[in-house]
Amino acid sequence: MTTLFIDADACPVTRDAISVARSRGLPVVLVGNETQNFGRYTQRTGVDAVQVSSGRDAADFAIIERLDPEDIVVTQDTGLAAMALGRGASALSPRGRVFSAVTIDAELAVRHAEQRHRRAGGRTRGPSAFEDEDRERFRDSLARVLSEREG
Repeated sequence: MTTLFIDADACPVTRDAISVARSRGLPVVLVGNETQNFGRYTQRTGVDAVQVSSGRDAADFAIIERLDPEDIVVTQDTGLAAMALGRGASALSPRGRVFSAVTIDAELAVRHAEQRHRRAGGRTRGPSAFEDEDRERFRDSLARVLSEREG
């Protein structure tokens, strides 16, 4: 059975992801650091939480060690998405972009180049403001990925 894993640190679509998963009877696992208050979500049937230390990439590794090929990961982190794809799972961003094995290497290269640029004192643009259209696109993309997994 497919499990939906949510990289829940600062995830703007947690409630939406839970709603879509519950409508299909799928379990949800929220993973985040100890500063997260998952109580409002874990009172719902089918929603579990894994709290990790606040160490760098702790949530990412907690997700990867629990991941099966039929699972889906919701994350803004390109590195986590790459690891999920490498395990045969699906990954999508909170803005509804489905990560692809075909393009993930290029995305990682861009991320690395931007990190090097920032370490050298340069500036890069941050993400645009999260809009209602992003939330709707996420819900549609998640429903489509789930349908593809079912059929």
